[in-house]
Amino acid sequence: MPRYTVHVRGEWLAVPCTDPQLTVGWLGREAVRRYMKNKPDNGGFASVDAVRFLVRRCKGLGLLDNEDLLEVALEDNEFVEVVIEGDAMSPDFIPSQPEGVYLYSKYREPEKYIDLDGDSLTTEDLVNLGKGHYKIKLTPIAEKKVQQSREVIDSIIKEKTVVYGITTGFGKFARTVIPVNKLQELQVNLVRSHSSGVGKPLSPERCRMLLALRINVLAKGYSGISLETLKQVIEAFNASCLSYVPEKGTVGASGDLAPLSHLALGLIGEGKMWSPKSGWADAKYVLEAHGLKPIVLKPKEGLALINGTQMITSLGCEAVERASAIARQADIVAALTLEVLKGTTKAFDTDIHAVRPHRGQIEVAFRFRSLLDSDHHPSEIAESHRFCDRVQDAYTLRCCPQIHGVVNDTIAFVKDIITTELNSATDNPMVFASRGETISGGNFHGEYPAKALDYLAIGVHELAAISERRIERLCNPSLSELPAFLVAEGGLNSGFMIAHCTAAALVSENKALCHPSSVDSLSTSAATEDHVSMGGWAARKALRVIEHVEQVLAIELLAACQGIEFLRPLRTTTPLEKVYDLVRSVVRPWIKDRFMAPDIEAAHRLLLEQKVWDVAVPYIEKYRMEHIPESRPISPTAFSLESLHKTTKIPESEDL
Repeated sequence: MPRYTVHVRGEWLAVPCTDPQLTVGWLGREAVRRYMKNKPDNGGFASVDAVRFLVRRCKGLGLLDNEDLLEVALEDNEFVEVVIEGDAMSPDFIPSQPEGVYLYSKYREPEKYIDLDGDSLTTEDLVNLGKGHYKIKLTPIAEKKVQQSREVIDSIIKEKTVVYGITTGFGKFARTVIPVNKLQELQVNLVRSHSSGVGKPLSPERCRMLLALRINVLAKGYSGISLETLKQVIEAFNASCLSYVPEKGTVGASGDLAPLSHLALGLIGEGKMWSPKSGWADAKYVLEAHGLKPIVLKPKEGLALINGTQMITSLGCEAVERASAIARQADIVAALTLEVLKGTTKAFDTDIHAVRPHRGQIEVAFRFRSLLDSDHHPSEIAESHRFCDRVQDAYTLRCCPQIHGVVNDTIAFVKDIITTELNSATDNPMVFASRGETISGGNFHGEYPAKALDYLAIGVHELAAISERRIERLCNPSLSELPAFLVAEGGLNSGFMIAHCTAAALVSENKALCHPSSVDSLSTSAATEDHVSMGGWAARKALRVIEHVEQVLAIELLAACQGIEFLRPLRTTTPLEKVYDLVRSVVRPWIKDRFMAPDIEAAHRLLLEQKVWDVAVPYIEKYRMEHIPESRPISPTAFSLESLHKTTKIPESEDL
């Protein structure tokens, strides 16, 4: 028998349906009837028939037609809301929607699993878990370690030993001993009181990453959580039951307490939750819809769920992966701009970079050669100015290996720190089963990822700073030898005039965002937490900086492709023509002015999905194989000295 969970004025009602031929209107009336039945004053209504209402899905918030049949309009056990005429659309239903709510319907339950052991998670793995590509299961070794650590906690409880966070209060209340019969209540109170975040909730993707990373840390076996509880957490992840986690509220020590508490709050059946099946609803109903029960916290388990740097680190993983993607694509975009501006390839000669052998610099110079080498990829544009009198180019073209190169090395440095943090135990107190004891320490302090992510923002920003200057050169006819603002009939048409302004605005905003958050600290928790990392803001603003970098490079990519239109019928190199064709598959040339924002977003999407890299990388790697014997592909964020030593002199064509 189908059943629906209906939200009416802040209350949730389970409404069974005996006849599939009943309508959405019947469901609304029946829900209102049940709501009135529970109210001494009938909820202020004279009768059910006097109530006028709308019905909408909780998932996606789409309005339903009251005449539609339930079997056609709704799935079994779907969540809906009845909105009474004259009421607001239930502002308490969900305080704020996360960004990208329209994309939620694309989620498909994965079939593959990732085995977590607490020691081998990668940044790529975590991002893929966030995207919903995998479910989670524990390795047998991890299960054993979790059981052993729990035995230590059970022993402490049995022997009534005084241990911080297990038989005492927290922070300033560390010397307050809690009676044994209050230890479970202590853990629930901890989660409730610490759920004090504000702001927009994390998107399902980011919440999934946060939950997966917390599971990985618990799997290490130093947290004292029971295997039974951990498996309940994993079941919630695998069902994509995701708590409402506001993005603001952590100071990054003692860990990310506020966001992780919101994460745990949903797991114990309180607060709000989202799943692909239910949309946003009360946590207990979302869990019930998936056949799950709220977690009943045992001693130490509330603390085990909320103590650690997982908010900083999970957002840091996304930042590192997106930074890697845009850094390698920035080389391709810049190479295209160099072609349009009729620059020289001489600055990318191997001998120049061999005498200043930074790994990132060498790799970027190599990519430019692989895309622009006229002997390997004939370019009619390059041929057209082979005998010009230009000696050298502006720094924004000539110095790309040096500037882009250090960005690659920065990303490699940060990725190393974030990868270590992914597989680190960041609880307090730590449970050491081999010693049969717990030890209080400071692994929850977020200074490592906070400092690294501040550095990442500063480093990656430079890709936008140099890109904006190249956009200026493309748009300025005195520098480009192209029509002003890359459009015909200038004056009547403004072309890329304001697209360049947008790039300048984003670069300027990044300059403020690049101010390090980790240089700040405010004493909290009655001076017991007297130095904090502010790592949550470091992670969030690093992501914003990276998004701005992507958008600026999207504008440069469009501008460079538009510049090629004025050089036709001349063609550039084969790999860059492939990039041009990719862009033209989603954005047509500008003949006259048109609404430009959708085109910028389309180009941004190409970069976000790494399609620009995908079309160019086969040519880059083929060139590598042909010019560097026995070489292997060099990761844009993980260079090796071995690959550096194997770099040989690559023959260059004449200076262009």
